[in-house]
Amino acid sequence: MLNWSNQFNICCFLDNNNYASIYHQNEAILAADALDVLSCQAGNAFSSLLQYHQRHKDWLFGHLAYDLKNETFPGLSSQHQDGIGFPDLFFFRPRIIMLLNGHEVRIGGWEMDENDAGDIYTACTTMPLHTRQPTSRGLVQSRLDQQQYLDAVKGLQEHIHRGDCYEINFCRENYIEDITVDPLTLFEKLNQVSPSPFAAYYRTNDLYMACSSPERFMQKHGPVVISQPIKGTIRRADTPAADEARKKELQQNSKERAENVMVVDLVRNDLSQTAQRGSVEVSELFGIYSFAQVHHMISTVKAIPAPGVPFTAVISQAFPMGSMTGAPKLSVLQLIEQYERSRRGLFSGALGYITPEGDFDFNVVIRSILYNAGRQYLSFTTGSAITYYADPVKEWEECLLKAEAMRKILEG
Repeated sequence: MLNWSNQFNICCFLDNNNYASIYHQNEAILAADALDVLSCQAGNAFSSLLQYHQRHKDWLFGHLAYDLKNETFPGLSSQHQDGIGFPDLFFFRPRIIMLLNGHEVRIGGWEMDENDAGDIYTACTTMPLHTRQPTSRGLVQSRLDQQQYLDAVKGLQEHIHRGDCYEINFCRENYIEDITVDPLTLFEKLNQVSPSPFAAYYRTNDLYMACSSPERFMQKHGPVVISQPIKGTIRRADTPAADEARKKELQQNSKERAENVMVVDLVRNDLSQTAQRGSVEVSELFGIYSFAQVHHMISTVKAIPAPGVPFTAVISQAFPMGSMTGAPKLSVLQLIEQYERSRRGLFSGALGYITPEGDFDFNVVIRSILYNAGRQYLSFTTGSAITYYADPVKEWEECLLKAEAMRKILEG
């Protein structure tokens, strides 16, 4: 499926890697070959998305970039360098959609009959295997070295001490210039090293993303909306017994629990802006989930949107997601702009789909490699939650841990 879809200039492949979850709707989804697109910057992006969906009442696939904060919080701006250049909002209406579940694949699309679907299935099954291409080597750079990062964390802790915020997600971009890569090879390697439930391969012309995200931003299925923020990370151990001990250590860690409950309260507040009164609830708090390199602490917040609320309002009231900002949100968005040195762009945004009925499912764009083939610029960003009691050195080490899988495939 994926190899076949890469012939198109615009495509989106979403894979849950068979990760067990009661909320997954499909094992994998492929959307390819755009009939038309919506591309815009912050300003009236969410209203444009609503109009686009109302006009077509069709499946839409695409992304929400972090700098849509400048729309959801008027008065904010983004001044830092962006080496990749994804638009703030981009969605496309695919000519072809493939839904994979178990041993069944459903193929549909625009003006497609059974013979057309059969031809696509045959083309996918007879497609030669993708030949992995070597990655040219380049120097990994950052606009924040270790000492600058540590100094920034200490500066942020001073803001916390003064009461400007309680918790802030602080991120650091790694980038390589003048590098030639095969994005599909990057995705295949990343998905092999770090299979995740919200993995994605995304292409819009010369812009690519290979994503191994473990986090869901938000899903609407029927009358229910859920958000599943991650706060809390620990490296996995080499033996089963030691690994179980690590999980218990994470579950009992007071700092990680404090971070998690802060973001849960933020998500509850975000969802309450568009929810029926009394419908917001925390269905799981401090759940421990295991991934290839790490264990994460994940909570689930549910809500039922009030009658007549458009789906775009549900999304925009919670964007950017609290797990990638902190609290209170406006204050930390300002501090992020002050202390970070790169524009986040698609990183810490969201990728996913919207159904004809207005249901949706979006991940959080983390653990991702972004690539601009025209500029030959590659970027991967990691971060962590900073609190007053955080150890700056340990936060630095957490950033390195989260970047480990991406460094591994880039550096061999």
